[in-house]
Amino acid sequence: MNLPAFKFPKPLGAALSLLPAYPHSLLFSHALNLALGRIIQPDLLEPLHGKLISICVIDVGIRFFFSINSTGFVACKAGKTPDLTISASAYDFIMLGTRKEDPDTLFFSRRLVVEGDTELGLIAKNTLDAVELPKLELSQLMPGPVLERTASRLLATGR
Repeated sequence: MNLPAFKFPKPLGAALSLLPAYPHSLLFSHALNLALGRIIQPDLLEPLHGKLISICVIDVGIRFFFSINSTGFVACKAGKTPDLTISASAYDFIMLGTRKEDPDTLFFSRRLVVEGDTELGLIAKNTLDAVELPKLELSQLMPGPVLERTASRLLATGR
């Protein structure tokens, strides 16, 4: 499934930017733990322990704040200046997540912005590059396939 480039409408981004950061940072950190917790060895992320990291989805108008400790990704409240901020559009983050775009390409085309301690950014990038991530197929997140998988699991446990 090849997605066309998109940008969220500015009024929607403006409205979402008014939401407090902590609730969606909490959901984001839990999602990272679920998605990467078994894949990334905790010692690989040790240089990032205790650092405040911010992911900014520019066109959506939201920021996620989290840190990393020995148990995984932990949501943080906004307030102090992050040690590392990574900013891009939602589309570019999707392209990174599906490995259809390389972070270096996005960085040098100024579609991915890294601010703060760039060494931390390189550590995060190199860690993710070194890990064999499962291929994310966006088509599997559509309602039909999700309902099919859920129904088959429910039927299998009901026997």
